[in-house]
Amino acid sequence: MFQLKEKNTTVKTELLSGMTTFLTMVYIVIVNPIILSDAGVPFDQVFLATIVATVIGTLWMALFANYPIAIAPGMGLNAYFASVVIASDGQLDYLTAFSAVFVAGLLFVLLSLTSFREKLIESIPENLKHGITAGIGLFIAFLGLRLSGLVVSHESTLVKLGDLTSPPVLLTLFGLLVTIVLMTLNVYGAIFIGMIFTGIVAFFTKQLQFEGAPWKLPHLPEGIIVWNPIEAVGDVISHGLYGVVFAFLIVTLFDTTGTMIGVAKQAGLMKGKSLPRARHALLADSIAATAGAMVGTSPTSAYVESSSGVAVGGRTGLTTLTVAVLFIGAAFFSPVVGALSNVAAITAPALIIVGSLMIGTVKYIDWDSFDEAFPAFLVILTMPLTSSIATGIALGFITYPLLKVVKGKWKQVPVLLYVFALLFAYQLLFLPH
Repeated sequence: MFQLKEKNTTVKTELLSGMTTFLTMVYIVIVNPIILSDAGVPFDQVFLATIVATVIGTLWMALFANYPIAIAPGMGLNAYFASVVIASDGQLDYLTAFSAVFVAGLLFVLLSLTSFREKLIESIPENLKHGITAGIGLFIAFLGLRLSGLVVSHESTLVKLGDLTSPPVLLTLFGLLVTIVLMTLNVYGAIFIGMIFTGIVAFFTKQLQFEGAPWKLPHLPEGIIVWNPIEAVGDVISHGLYGVVFAFLIVTLFDTTGTMIGVAKQAGLMKGKSLPRARHALLADSIAATAGAMVGTSPTSAYVESSSGVAVGGRTGLTTLTVAVLFIGAAFFSPVVGALSNVAAITAPALIIVGSLMIGTVKYIDWDSFDEAFPAFLVILTMPLTSSIATGIALGFITYPLLKVVKGKWKQVPVLLYVFALLFAYQLLFLPH
């Protein structure tokens, strides 16, 4: 079913990859409820909704697309959701905001059922694709540095080196050292083994603590929040949420598409300019986004942390099937999951190392052609600095056709790129991002 031999992988490798991906992204089941609670959504509602959306999207990816790319509610999109509700000063409640997410999800499904998103992937220039992969690499490496405290905020220089003597940073450095030594020695499953060693040290140094009962029955306090498309569209119209729907749609579209391209290239799954079984892969996040809105979470996206599982050797849907099963288990062990998620040092080394692996695609960029190189460079530069994959892609999409027009090569640019350059310019100028 998963074509393990054809993909040159084994059951052991895929299971290990799935566990690695799970550990690097499981923080979302704690972080997402915390962020959405600012909009008034009950913690338990979002906790289970996050898992429901993740399991549906990831299972679809595993069983129909056969890719090692996990789906879960996207960071950034959840903050935007909360900001929409908070900025309304009581005029908009989270129930109505979920209607906007639901409508965006339905539109997303319709787009995924057509050949539109597949054509979009094929129309993205190769140098931009390499830039997206490298930019995502820097993005997650920087994320690992910030989460661990190795890099902290600074008023004048924006960021600076953290306190190297603090326990979290020391633990991160230990995990990073162990993992890079294992990687250098070509030890099988080096990233996952590094996580295990770090977790053990964290437990004995009291940085990883378990309190109370390790399990808790999952439940949805408010049940299904939105299910009727007609009522949802009515909410969008009556509250004038067109811009909100567009923002959710455009950011999710390119966040997911960009991440899929980046991880697929890292895993060697791209066939020329196309992504095999693209429609099934792209349906995964649109269906998950729709289902997630129904039970109470913000839009989903392909998770860049999937690259950690790919780095361990994951190449098929068995990796994501493993991730889905582990998330189902996590629904019953929220106290344990919360404890693990609170120790960034366990997963930060994996993010940093995977970032170093993904940045290698810069060698394929045509640096001798400025009109090809600069848009790719802008993508790489802005993804980590804006903390947004979608913003990096937007700036690349805007500058690429612009430079081609200036150079008189406008006919070489696919029509879709011109369309999205205008849409991205509008979004960056007039909509939240």
